[in-house]
Amino acid sequence: MPAPFRKTLLALLLGSLGATASAAPGTVAFVGGRVIDGTGAPAIENAVLVSTDGRIVAVGPAASTPIPEGAQRVDVSGKTLIPGLINAHGHVGDVLGLETGHYDRGNVLRQLALYARYGVTTVNSLGDDQYEGFEIRNITNPLYVDHARLLVAGPVLAPETVAQAVRAVNGVADQSANFIKIRVDDNLGRTAKMAPEIYTAIADEAERRGVPLAVHTYTLADTKATLAAGADLIAHSVRDEPVDAAFIDAMKAADVCYIPTLTRELSTFVYESEPEFFSDPFFLREADPAVLATLREPERQQRMRDNPSAQHYKNNALPMAMRNLKALQDAGVKVAMGTDSGPAARFQGYFEHLEMSMMVEAGLSPMQVLQSATQVAAQCLGLNYLGTLEPGKWADVLVLDRNPLENIDNTRSLSAVWIAGNPVPPAP
Repeated sequence: MPAPFRKTLLALLLGSLGATASAAPGTVAFVGGRVIDGTGAPAIENAVLVSTDGRIVAVGPAASTPIPEGAQRVDVSGKTLIPGLINAHGHVGDVLGLETGHYDRGNVLRQLALYARYGVTTVNSLGDDQYEGFEIRNITNPLYVDHARLLVAGPVLAPETVAQAVRAVNGVADQSANFIKIRVDDNLGRTAKMAPEIYTAIADEAERRGVPLAVHTYTLADTKATLAAGADLIAHSVRDEPVDAAFIDAMKAADVCYIPTLTRELSTFVYESEPEFFSDPFFLREADPAVLATLREPERQQRMRDNPSAQHYKNNALPMAMRNLKALQDAGVKVAMGTDSGPAARFQGYFEHLEMSMMVEAGLSPMQVLQSATQVAAQCLGLNYLGTLEPGKWADVLVLDRNPLENIDNTRSLSAVWIAGNPVPPAP
């Protein structure tokens, strides 16, 4: 095998194992800024963060953290560094504008670049992933990546028999999917719900193949049942009633993570009028004016105001989701930030910042939310080489002009994004 290909293969393998990459593109030192490392530790003022070969090699106070000779210095005085954000539940590749059916290589890469420009450096795409997404995941060089990293789950499985369930799981597992995804939800009584014998067969076969199972649920009863069957990731909030002690104990005993996706609920009704974020410059810098014009159409807004499902999500599901998020966080359940962004009008990149704001509105502290979007999300996705600004981790670094511990909306003061020590280019 030629040496360049050996080096690329080695980098890919090392990235998956969390070991130090062997290539040496250079050393970067961020100097003078505040570091919030994602672990929950107090911020380090006047810090130095050094990366070599795309990995963090040192981080600490300037007085005790030497800068290697010849390092590229990046002056971040007065700014705040946080780890790259990790979206534990997104979707990539299918939507263009407000239309579905556009899944291709170019659209996947365009959306990964968009996520990255908003500081989302890793996306777990939970469903409807096609060949191009798997290929991009497989060939992305972890040392030279300048768009969001991608995890994929393949199609959302919907078998009708146990035999079909086993075949479907094996079809996805044979592609080395990061997750298997199912839905156990009747869409407020409008569709049939997956039967217990089907999702139990899926869970059993997924466990046999070693692929974690992510489950879309709505009710507490279904979430408990799928957890008992072997779910490894709860991909949405419980939205019908308060979570109870039995559920909390089961989540903690199984060490299963919970993804609130509050912005998913928001998206079902927020366009009944013009959302406040339509005037946010951080949103507008990437927004398509044609999409905004469509969402502003009075007839469209009226249909949403008249839609019983939209109003249910607004008045019942979202408030319950927010109360349950607070209860689970307080009880010590692992909460990973995720948005279900990617479908039409769930704006990739921006919705992750909006989700964090809603998590604070639900009662979490800014530090808890930052951990949820970095360290905890990485743990929940099995990404032990991401999520914090610590030696040995990939140098996914966001540079903020303002301190998010003072106001979580200060994540929107994003001025630079680095992935594996590489600066993310601006929009074309």
